[in-house]
Amino acid sequence: MPRCVDGFVLPVPRKNADAYRRMARRAGKIWREHGALEYVECVADDVKPGKHTSFPQSVKLRPDEVVWFSWIVFRSRRHRDRVNAKVLADPRIAGSMDAKRLPFDPRRMIHGGFETRVDL
Repeated sequence: MPRCVDGFVLPVPRKNADAYRRMARRAGKIWREHGALEYVECVADDVKPGKHTSFPQSVKLRPDEVVWFSWIVFRSRRHRDRVNAKVLADPRIAGSMDAKRLPFDPRRMIHGGFETRVDL
């Protein structure tokens, strides 16, 4: 059965990098507690604007921001849906979802679920 991956690309102001990292660590622990197989957060160190599209262009990156690329791995789509429902009901996550208090602009975050096709 193919695994399922939730992927995210988002801009984080450089001044908020430590706050974002702390938030991501807490969130990752919660996702893992509820059954996620992996939780990974990466900061860009070699992404350039492209001629037509790129990571910076996709999130309308500003000069004082950096792109983060992240993913969460699940056994299947059904497993993903069960884990995410538990996470979203967890008061530790629910209490931290106020868009005004997040260390990034959630309106410019790109996210979606993907079914794996190649996994070596």
